[in-house]
This record gives sequence, structure tokens and C-alpha cells, in this order.
Amino acid sequence: MEPLEIIFVDEEIVPCDGGGGALGHPRVFLNMEGRGDVMCPYCSRRYVLEHGKARPEPAH
Repeated sequence: MEPLEIIFVDEEIVPCDGGGGALGHPRVFLNMEGRGDVMCPYCSRRYVLEHGKARPEPAH
């Protein structure tokens, strides 16, 4: 499925409500889980983490 819109963000967890006010969808929080992008299952917006903004890996 092609994304409706691509939005560049600086956090790995992003909220999405469809952006349509009353015509949007329930607000959900989407977690990229280290992948660098995530697509909303309601509105197909794709959120992409800006280069260099990823959370640093924890030290072992």
C-alpha cells in the first residue's frame, strides 16, 4: 500500500489522529521499534525518522 502522506519526525513514537479533526480517526501512538519508519493502520500516513535522530543503543 502506498502511503497517503510521508511525515518526517524526530521521535520513534509518534501520535496520529488522521489530521482531519472530526473527520480523522482515534488518536493512536505508533512505535517505530528501531525500524526508522512506521505506517498508520487507519490512514496510511507514513512517519519517517529523520536521519541521525534515532535513539542511541543501550550500552551492554
